[in-house]
Amino acid sequence: MQLELNNIKKSFGEKEVLRGISFKAESGKAFGLLGRNGAGKTTTIRILMNVFPADEGKILIDGKPIDHKSIGIGYLPEERGLYPKKLIIDQLVYFAELKGMSARDAVKSIDYWLDRLGMTEYRNKRLDTLSKGNQQKIQLITALAHDPHIVILDEPFSGLDPVNAMLLKDVVKEQIAGGKIVLFSSHQMNYIEEFCDSIAIINKGEIAIGGELYDIKRNYVRDRLVISSTEAKRICAELGESCTMTEDGSILLRLPSPNEKGAMMRKLVERYDIDEMKVFEPSLGDIFVEYAGN
Repeated sequence: MQLELNNIKKSFGEKEVLRGISFKAESGKAFGLLGRNGAGKTTTIRILMNVFPADEGKILIDGKPIDHKSIGIGYLPEERGLYPKKLIIDQLVYFAELKGMSARDAVKSIDYWLDRLGMTEYRNKRLDTLSKGNQQKIQLITALAHDPHIVILDEPFSGLDPVNAMLLKDVVKEQIAGGKIVLFSSHQMNYIEEFCDSIAIINKGEIAIGGELYDIKRNYVRDRLVISSTEAKRICAELGESCTMTEDGSILLRLPSPNEKGAMMRKLVERYDIDEMKVFEPSLGDIFVEYAGN
């Protein structure tokens, strides 16, 4: 299954929030939707979920307009929205029924997920008796219990300890392996890099850059070298302003031209004690700062 957003535009009054958002996401893969606060991510997600319509543009599934009655969407919001004074089982069944499940099927699915997430003992407790991390796992069940085709995870790892973060990682991998379309929205770039094949970075309502993450990284100008050496200070002293010492003690060396990589590598190996040398590849954090900044 392929999800496609095609030239989505949205304004609220005179404020133009989305200025033609387009991207594609495929089943069995994770897609990262990134941007600073206020860039337009939440508006894009709400239009996808049919909370309100776009002013222009189309949302397509396999080339046809999306039918929200037949395409299930599970959403884990950044701001949690459950009822603190209600019993967990009651509200989980309620939300599952809103998604079209029968009460019997809802209970069966919810009990599976409570067990899967180690939450069975809290089944008949009030939500406000749980820790923040466990409340987040209950919220996750509302996104997954109805077995949706599209899973949207907005800052899913926020507030989770390492054990629960690992558990959520396993669940996300299962959803991807099960052929779901998984959309990530997060500022934790390490998780996006771990799960997402493709990304789109939104800046001021437009796609600043998008596509396969591997291709985006490879298309950067390859004019910098990362060097590890016991003679780092000497190298920087002799090569001057083209050298920068990084926090881990390695050297970032900027070349006049990418064509000079080979010659510079040979020169460095001949003159200095080099432990490791490679072409600098930007992290997703580097890319995000470049394209999501002002």
